[in-house]
Amino acid sequence: MELKSIYRIEGIQPILAVRDITVSRAFYTRILGFTEDEWGNDNFTSIKKDGGAIYLCRGAQGQSGTWLWLGFEGNIYELYDRLLAEGVPILMPPTNYPWALEMHVKDPDGHVIRFGTDPDNNKPFATE
Repeated sequence: MELKSIYRIEGIQPILAVRDITVSRAFYTRILGFTEDEWGNDNFTSIKKDGGAIYLCRGAQGQSGTWLWLGFEGNIYELYDRLLAEGVPILMPPTNYPWALEMHVKDPDGHVIRFGTDPDNNKPFATE
């Protein structure tokens, strides 16, 4: 039997370690626009937006510094301005690469979020 017929992936959701789940909830819901699932508690919860979801876990799982790729449709410059206004640490402003127009931000627990949208083929690409 082929491995692909044994199981089907219905979703992949990273688990992020958080120090203070109240602070992390506020960051992901108020600032980034995620919605928390009703079953969440002060130790473990799930937040979701459109087709993506992330688990937040206080203390027991994961470690600070996880990198996440969040591909999206929209205006990265508007998102950048909003995050700047909210005081979110920006590690890399919107930068045009052949694979994506992306920026890097840091969440309250030190996780790095790489927001990426389609590259701008009318502008030069950055070199690493």
